[in-house]
Amino acid sequence: MSMTTPAGWFPDPNMPGTERWWDGTAWTAHTRPVQAQAPAPAQPAGFGPPTVPTRQAASGSGGRGRLLALGAAGVVLVGAIATGAVLLGNDDDGTNPESAPSVTAPATSADPKNSPATTPPPTDDSALLTDQLNGISMPIPEGWEKSDSSLDEGATMVTDETYDCPAGGSPLCRHGRVSSITATRTDETSPAKLALADIVTAADKAYEEDAIGNRVYGGIRSHTLLKSQSVAVAGRAGHLVRWRVITGSGPGGYVQSLVFPSSVGSESMVIVRFAFDAGPEAPKLAEMDKITAGIRPIGDATSGGVGSSIGPG
Repeated sequence: MSMTTPAGWFPDPNMPGTERWWDGTAWTAHTRPVQAQAPAPAQPAGFGPPTVPTRQAASGSGGRGRLLALGAAGVVLVGAIATGAVLLGNDDDGTNPESAPSVTAPATSADPKNSPATTPPPTDDSALLTDQLNGISMPIPEGWEKSDSSLDEGATMVTDETYDCPAGGSPLCRHGRVSSITATRTDETSPAKLALADIVTAADKAYEEDAIGNRVYGGIRSHTLLKSQSVAVAGRAGHLVRWRVITGSGPGGYVQSLVFPSSVGSESMVIVRFAFDAGPEAPKLAEMDKITAGIRPIGDATSGGVGSSIGPG
């Protein structure tokens, strides 16, 4: 009498935690998680379903068999995912859409030092004093800097070193100062007349009294007219007046009022005031001419426009 194991769920030795269905004659492909139930009674010796023949023969050991089983399950899972992706990619009418364009990884960037620039480098305006209101810029000479003082009018640049004022009262005197402002409180449209009127104000602000009323140079004792001439500035017809002033303390200095119409807005008159000390540590007087010649409209890459050089006077 042969002993045959009846059909039923039995632990799968190749997949821990899983039971496989024995149909009474052979193992099937049906599996399920181990059920939480009382353990089955022990089988008599020689009784019970045989181990899975194909799995046991292929694995040679329980661990390798488990790896093969997990691999097979992974293949089934990948196949299911691929099938789902195909089904999701179909149109409602059952036809497949056009294949999506492939995405190509960007090529490795070449040496940035040898690669052509894709964008122009930012403009460096650190060497320019810009007066946005009047639409002009002027070069900042070496040894000068933009002023951030709230006491200065308009756009202003000054020599970067300070010194004790000759008449005392302040340790913040400068050897040079240039300011660009808009002419106000006047209807005068003649650059020559406006420059001749403004030179007095320019001299007083530079060497008579400072912004808070101190006479740090001992006041102006006398002045001498050095220049009064027409000049083209940033392509516009202007006029300049230059004085040499003698002060009560120190070597005195040079002041200049440069007037020309703005090229923007209502073309208001622009006044650029210069004040250079006359001492050996002060900027050279020729620097006034160089700054004047370098005034240009904002964004203009030329060096001051037609007629920017100053004529004899």
